Amino acid sequence: MLKSAYGSWPSPIDATLAAAHDGQPEWVGFVGDEVWWTEPRPAEGGRRALVRRTADGREESVLPAPWNVRSRVIEYGGLPWHGVVQGGAPLLVFTHFADQRLYRYEPGGEPVPLTPLSAVGGGLRWAEPRVDLARGEVWCVLEEFTGDGPGDVRRVLAAVPLDGSAADDRAAVRELTDDRRRFVTGARLSPDGRRAAWLAWDHPRMPWEGTELLVGEVGDDGTLHAVRTVAGGPEESVAQADWTPDGALLYASDRGGWWNLYRDGTPLCPREEEFAGPLWKLGTRWFAPLDNGLIAVVHGRGSTLLGVLDPESGEVVDAAGPWTEFAGTLATHGTRVVAVGASPRTAYEVVELDTRSGRARAIGARHRDPVDPAYYPEPQIRTFTGPAGREVHAHVYPPHHPGRAAPDGELPPYVIWAHGGPTGRAPLVLDLAIAYFTSRGIGVAEVDYGGSTGYGRAYRERLREQWGVVDVEDCAAVALALAEEGTADRDRLAIRGGSAGGWTTAVSLTTTDVYACGTIIYPVLDLTAWATGETHDFESRYLESLVGPLAEVPARYAERSPAAHADRLTAPFLLLQGLDDVICPPAQCERFLDRVQGRGVPHAYLTFAGEGHGFRRADTMVRALEAELSLYAQVFGLDTPDAPTLELRT
Repeated sequence: MLKSAYGSWPSPIDATLAAAHDGQPEWVGFVGDEVWWTEPRPAEGGRRALVRRTADGREESVLPAPWNVRSRVIEYGGLPWHGVVQGGAPLLVFTHFADQRLYRYEPGGEPVPLTPLSAVGGGLRWAEPRVDLARGEVWCVLEEFTGDGPGDVRRVLAAVPLDGSAADDRAAVRELTDDRRRFVTGARLSPDGRRAAWLAWDHPRMPWEGTELLVGEVGDDGTLHAVRTVAGGPEESVAQADWTPDGALLYASDRGGWWNLYRDGTPLCPREEEFAGPLWKLGTRWFAPLDNGLIAVVHGRGSTLLGVLDPESGEVVDAAGPWTEFAGTLATHGTRVVAVGASPRTAYEVVELDTRSGRARAIGARHRDPVDPAYYPEPQIRTFTGPAGREVHAHVYPPHHPGRAAPDGELPPYVIWAHGGPTGRAPLVLDLAIAYFTSRGIGVAEVDYGGSTGYGRAYRERLREQWGVVDVEDCAAVALALAEEGTADRDRLAIRGGSAGGWTTAVSLTTTDVYACGTIIYPVLDLTAWATGETHDFESRYLESLVGPLAEVPARYAERSPAAHADRLTAPFLLLQGLDDVICPPAQCERFLDRVQGRGVPHAYLTFAGEGHGFRRADTMVRALEAELSLYAQVFGLDTPDAPTLELRT
């Protein structure tokens, strides 16, 4: 085996390859017997294509470019399509990203708009459509802007005529609920069609803090009445609800400290595991009932598995296969279950489980190795000790190359990855962006800092009023532990993250001396501005739990904001920002940079037109990855000839 310095190893995994494999299939569903889903197209401007698997096993795109099946409801989106079979052929309803209108489509024809455009604020947006052929309607969530401000918005359950009569007439949309609740999810109808269940919550709570499960009677005229709360509250998060075939109400609640399943209020499988997760997107499904009374579940502690729960015995039988992580998207049809799974050796793919035979197989968006898998990283699941002896969960990806090793005595550089959210976690899956670094001799450690999901409500609530403290401490604890045990080079530690991870990165660089440099991606940098109208409605009160109420602790907002401490920054950094980002707007980056200018800190600021919160275009991702590698090469003294040199200014 050849020996060469860490960071200089030649790798077949270039930025173009990593970008081409970014994203994952999402929003699986059945249309008749066929399985349909959305999947990313980075090379096509980042659009989401709707794909169907035909009876003969072929995969084909349902709609050509530029049709982009993606909703902007609550900015993070939600289930954007639904399909049924009418007259032996598919009938599809979907949301198009560019104008957010709801469209009807039948193969062989052209999409026909069902909803009008609105010139007010962010317009009209739709999520979780459910086609009701008997009533000739589509039931869905309507998000309607009433002004130009991010908070000038109302959300209701609504019914849209399938005949297109509302395409130019907002008054033809039938509202099913009033707008007294700030947020609602789509309604799930009971098997007899006489009851509907949905979730609702209000500011300042986020859905993982407290939601209510509402049930209403559906009248013969299609109206909802006698609405009542059956579960949930300010300190109880109900993450999903559905109905069993015999009309019992299923839901996932964390009232016992973990998101567990309940049937009409009775726990089905009480465990210190999660059977749901944070509701960042409307329509996320972690469980789905089967016709035979069993329940398909995505569950686990940390990583998640696909299983089948017997509600009578409380036993769960997990699907056999290589997948060690399943996303929150499920669909069932007869005895079939469709999900999206991945592992450290496979990217996300569409997986079908036949519950009669117990056989699971990949049926769509199948993983194909673009390079020799010998270049893939080999992760370690680790638990570190943070301040006050608290546990900190992490995935450690050491440098890995089939034909290279470092000279004796050399320790590798490591990059700490802080995930977004912050109410989220890092999935343990093959990520070619990680492999891009590890195959060159740069280690990566993904940290599920306090506040992360997957470990129960108590772990999640460690971040209450401690954002910018616990997350920063936990990331530093992992970085320093890797150095102290001789895994990483203490002088060559970096940190990177996007969104909330960008915040953690920026705070880490301005308040600690742990890291030699960092990559800050579409971050929160100024808490006071973010809390007073500089972000979207969904997260506009998020800081009340993460930091504290602004009116009560205004000094805390200034004390913790990286924008207020630019004078403390000494480490080189790279700042990456989408110019169309309404969640973490470019204005925060610009103010931060104004305070850094002239202080002699090497840095670069790259902006990307047409990108919002989360990069989706291949050319953007290539530029961002290569720039990040160049930063580490310059700061750590690495030889990386295949990465264009990033100009660092002071």
